[in-house]
Amino acid sequence: FTIKDGELFALLGVNGAGKTTTIRMLSCLCTPSSGKAFIYGNDISKNKAAAKKLLNISPQETAVAKNLTVRENLMFIAGIYGSDKKSAAEKTDRIIDSLSMQEIASDKAGILSGGWQRRLSIAMALITEPSVLFLDEPTLGLDVLARRELWNVISGLKGKTTIILTTHYLEEAEALSDRIAVMTDGELRICGTADEIKSRMSCDTFEDAFIKIAERKF
Repeated sequence: FTIKDGELFALLGVNGAGKTTTIRMLSCLCTPSSGKAFIYGNDISKNKAAAKKLLNISPQETAVAKNLTVRENLMFIAGIYGSDKKSAAEKTDRIIDSLSMQEIASDKAGILSGGWQRRLSIAMALITEPSVLFLDEPTLGLDVLARRELWNVISGLKGKTTIILTTHYLEEAEALSDRIAVMTDGELRICGTADEIKSRMSCDTFEDAFIKIAERKF
């Protein structure tokens, strides 16, 4: 299957379905044992270096330098990826503005709420200007208000970069995604819009459709 340029594509499945392994392979963190995948034409096995330049990942475990400010975290990552000081500052300002982080730009990352830390983690992935962004459980552990705020951030990224999202929140996938794929036992079982999946499973709700797929009752 093909993920379209600028699409927000959700990858769903129960624990052990193979989502994390798939994301690790697609983000070049481990080598596929079989099959092929391409990032904008670059084979992730044969042209790993070229593929890695086009992507970044915001991991499930928030990875921020807690003793640095939000701005310093972003400047640091931009520098690691080759930006000079002026360019890093410009990119940092753009990201802070685009993700509405002005009020916490000078705060140490370690004192931020979980929601702000997740937003910073996404900003740190975006500052490298990836063509493909992997979001691994971006709202895990957040309260309902923080989750909805992050939904707005993610929605604002649609069409600007290709996003591959993993989540256990079915309503999140249904609300945010252009298309959804569901995995069971390491295999992709179905792919389509939420409405298409509900129709194909003859279900009124996406949750019922997901359960039917997960239990392989189709």
